[in-house]
Amino acid sequence: MFDKLHEECGIFGIYSQTKGSDVAAQTYMALYALQHRGQESCGIAVCDDGVIHYHRDLGLVPDVFDKETLDKVGMGNMAIGHVRYSTTGQKSRSNAQPLVVRHIKGAMALAHNGNLTNAMELREGLEMNGAIFHSTNDTEVISYMITKARITCGSIEEAVCKAMYEIQGAYSLVIMSPSKLIAARDPHGFRPLCMGELDGDYVFASESCALDSIGARFIRDLDPGEIVVVDKKGVRSITEHCTGPGHFCVFEFIYFARPDSVISGASVHTARMRAGSFLALEHPVQADVVIGVPDSGLDAALGFSRQSGIPYGVGFNKNRYIGRTFIQPTQRERERSVRIKLNVVDATVRDKRVVLIDDSIVRGTTTGRIVNLLREAGAKEVHVRISAPPFLHPCYFGTDIDSRDKLIANKMSIEEIGAHMGADSIGFLSVDNVTKIAEGAKCGFCIGCFSGEYPVEEPKKVQKNKFEVKISENLETAD
Repeated sequence: MFDKLHEECGIFGIYSQTKGSDVAAQTYMALYALQHRGQESCGIAVCDDGVIHYHRDLGLVPDVFDKETLDKVGMGNMAIGHVRYSTTGQKSRSNAQPLVVRHIKGAMALAHNGNLTNAMELREGLEMNGAIFHSTNDTEVISYMITKARITCGSIEEAVCKAMYEIQGAYSLVIMSPSKLIAARDPHGFRPLCMGELDGDYVFASESCALDSIGARFIRDLDPGEIVVVDKKGVRSITEHCTGPGHFCVFEFIYFARPDSVISGASVHTARMRAGSFLALEHPVQADVVIGVPDSGLDAALGFSRQSGIPYGVGFNKNRYIGRTFIQPTQRERERSVRIKLNVVDATVRDKRVVLIDDSIVRGTTTGRIVNLLREAGAKEVHVRISAPPFLHPCYFGTDIDSRDKLIANKMSIEEIGAHMGADSIGFLSVDNVTKIAEGAKCGFCIGCFSGEYPVEEPKKVQKNKFEVKISENLETAD
């Protein structure tokens, strides 16, 4: 909760052939299923015969939307929705999505998952030509580029296709015009986006678990670079930007996605089990019980147990009423917060040699506190195993690690990290095996945060939160 990568957000879209459908309620249920992808803000936009109504605010899905709010958004034949965790742009209502814009050729609503690598350059160019921005996120840059292209293009899909030649980085999009629903993935396919069908209606979502939540049938994942258009004529695909299997973020399989989702033909649950199995082979240990840190460490722990023959045990009870926002400002309060969120099951670990499985270590703070909790509960030994390689490099494609100085693996050796946490031993999944965990996946992978080898050129400007820096801290601030 204090030592994790956080992902940008989750998106959903639905097109109904029937006017006046309750698409807002279906979007609400889908966003509920995608809540793990963003817990800062959420929103829904509905198109009713060309008129777009929307509501968005800070908070979790059930806090932002109730029956009265959904009734105000109204019925329609299309809707898109969004849940957000900020990696660029501050936590404010102005950065909540979907973003709705109105221009000379109509209205457009847009929801975005990912991070542009050339957002600063594009924004500066737009501002020099008179553009005025109301938010600090990449999504508004994308909306400007699409709107700019739309002025001279004959259709919204042509404008999206044209804008994709200029925007760079990670983006999965759902876009709603007065008469069309469009879904698109960047040519590298960094972030997930799938398509489904519900009683003749078409739906798009970041993960298949959102389709399951509304009873939709999974059809397929969008290809990297693909644009899918749905309107009254049916469904059609534009493959102008499709160039190959892409470079999907492997951390979706390790941590971001829900275990019941299937991405690129591979089960997330099975991938995490395989990660645990590889860990057991790479870093064997003599122990009495294997436990996982809830929730994403549980599947890997089960895989480690099955491969090693060491019994699996329930090591923690998790307080599920505390979200990512439950973060306290002082060290002492943070330590208390860990105890509130996770409580050790003493009977599982007392007088035992324990293998502790977690999905990742970023700063190294939370895992150390968890090791200490196990010691206090009577564990004789604690052996830490991590189902991802060490983070050594920044991610530019939609997580909140934009600097090497935040990464403990750049400050300490593996052995030093283990000693720092008070573990008897520590082991990380190898870079070679991390791309093998999603068996049968029909995609390539990006592992830049582990290897430093990115599928695109590193961005020249990575400054984030430009408009939230105090004058005294910003050397570039003008009078």
